[in-house]
Amino acid sequence: MSKHISDITLFSSHSPHVESYHLADDKKISGNPLQSVQNYFESPCKQFNVGVWQSEAGQWQVNYSEYEYCDILEGSSIITDSNGHSLTVNVGDKFVIPAGFIGTWEVVNHCKKIYVMFEQQA
Repeated sequence: MSKHISDITLFSSHSPHVESYHLADDKKISGNPLQSVQNYFESPCKQFNVGVWQSEAGQWQVNYSEYEYCDILEGSSIITDSNGHSLTVNVGDKFVIPAGFIGTWEVVNHCKKIYVMFEQQA
């Protein structure tokens, strides 16, 4: 099946619904950050997603079942693994979080990122 120019998702000409939410109480460690996501693309198999995520300051538990590429556009965050090792990410940082990562995500100040997620089906 051949695809065409009209099948390309251009962020600047596509404005998906903004979903705003607060984290579930059992995930929160500190704060009650308002978060939002704009999912610009979802593959037909629903395993591949691309969009923009934002969050206010706070800290919560994470348990990744998907691989996630991140490009930090605004702010900074501290990602800490289950052994207590941490990584501070800032504007311009690009990285991949592997499926199976367990730890915490702390937004130090308002953070905005582009995400690209792939969740492998069992």
